[in-house]
Amino acid sequence: MAGEIPDLHAEVRTGTGKGAARQTRRENYVPGIVYGGDADPLPIKIPYNALLKRLKAGRFLATLFNLKVEGHDDVRIICRAVERDVVKDLPTHVDFMRLRRTTKINLFLPVEVVGADTCPGLKKGGTFNLVRPEVELVVTAGEIPEHIILDISEAAIGDTLTISNVALPKGAKPTIDRDFVVATIATPSALASAGADDEEDTAEAEAEA
Repeated sequence: MAGEIPDLHAEVRTGTGKGAARQTRRENYVPGIVYGGDADPLPIKIPYNALLKRLKAGRFLATLFNLKVEGHDDVRIICRAVERDVVKDLPTHVDFMRLRRTTKINLFLPVEVVGADTCPGLKKGGTFNLVRPEVELVVTAGEIPEHIILDISEAAIGDTLTISNVALPKGAKPTIDRDFVVATIATPSALASAGADDEEDTAEAEAEA
């Protein structure tokens, strides 16, 4: 389970309709709604600056939040839509969906690399390159890990490590069907250069012979 699901603080919003929404925005809040989860829709408002900061951080639509509203139990939510001003491109309304523990959602999870201290490729001077620091997975809301693990303890120089080499949590699967690259152990530039020189020397010797 993920131990650091970010909190999203909001307040109950009174009044509905365009007039009430405009008044909410004048008060420097963004109106929103929380729906689903076998409960009545809950109109909310989020401080404008706090929401803008979250949006600028990226992947807002793929982040699981713990919604905190005074007078209501905390609930896990995920954003399903952000309406924006057509001219200023600033948020004007947000829709959130409550999640059951069995709900399947798409999330980006960080890749944690282990086994570097015993990796043969690194011991021989290879260069580790993490191609995908994060991987998008379909996961169950009640079983979300903090990260996924890539073990490179047996990786050699020249190895390409794909998603099939990553330990995925039970029930999770990548959103990409192919066996895509996650990391590589590259040949050191000095060794690569020496190898190229050796090939040239061999070719010249064969030509002279």
